[in-house]
Amino acid sequence: MKNSFPAKSHCARPILAVALLLALAGCVRHDPPAWQGYLEGEFVYVAAPLSGQLETLSVQKGAQVTTGEPLFALEHSAELAAQQQAAARLADLRKGQRPTELAALDAHVKQAQATAELSSRELARQETLFADKTSTAEELDRARLTHEANLRAADQLAAELETAQLGGRPDVIDAAQAALAQADWSVAQKSQASPCSGLVFDTLYRAGEFVTAGNPVVALLPPENLKVRFFVPEPDFAALRAGGIVHVSVAGHASPLDAHISYLSPQPEYTPPVLYNRDNRAKLVFMVEAVFSAADAHDLHPGQPVDVSPAP
Repeated sequence: MKNSFPAKSHCARPILAVALLLALAGCVRHDPPAWQGYLEGEFVYVAAPLSGQLETLSVQKGAQVTTGEPLFALEHSAELAAQQQAAARLADLRKGQRPTELAALDAHVKQAQATAELSSRELARQETLFADKTSTAEELDRARLTHEANLRAADQLAAELETAQLGGRPDVIDAAQAALAQADWSVAQKSQASPCSGLVFDTLYRAGEFVTAGNPVVALLPPENLKVRFFVPEPDFAALRAGGIVHVSVAGHASPLDAHISYLSPQPEYTPPVLYNRDNRAKLVFMVEAVFSAADAHDLHPGQPVDVSPAP
């Protein structure tokens, strides 16, 4: 009679091996996913709204600048001349006519007042003579009309003197003020200061070159404008949320940097050919952007390759 126990032992071995493999697989520690990306900067391009020759470039590529620090100045002699002309015209309108002209008008006023005073005395004399019946009514009327005309002439000249002392009309003065404000703006725009603190990433012109209106002269990179851009496979994308934290590993930094997710692309990207099947779903990726704190971004540079992983 044959013993069947050895046969059962041989059959149990594969089953035990599979069970052992499953147990080991359950104990395997899965590392968090890692995504490839790179650093990118959103630059601030500083330009002047007016054209001109670049007279002074106050910064160099790679320098750090603070808000309000001078960056560059364009040649502005024509703008300065227009500013001085507008200021002189406004001052002239405000102070009225020249002193010699005012003195001449004042002399005419005094002469007209003296004439009116003389005609007033003549009128009084004619009234007395008419009361004594030694003068006619015609002579009295003539004296009265002459005095009234002299009074009107004196009043007219006095009004002209007052107008001459006032200067230009209000609407003319307002127009001159607007012209001066425009001239001041033109002079100010020929010199540009830094609108923010950051790195002078590039200078696009050199002193002596002609700059067209609106063309940037200096490119700035504020620390807060540096971000990491990486691409996440479709299975991992659903777990990410705006404002979430990711770890960014950068060459030269001993430990990963924290970054907050600021943008999740709504559009997926496929590796061609675009075929909607299970195999190509593994190639479906979404672009994600995250930003650093100003302190962490200070020593980073656009274009650096990085590895990104989710925070635990």
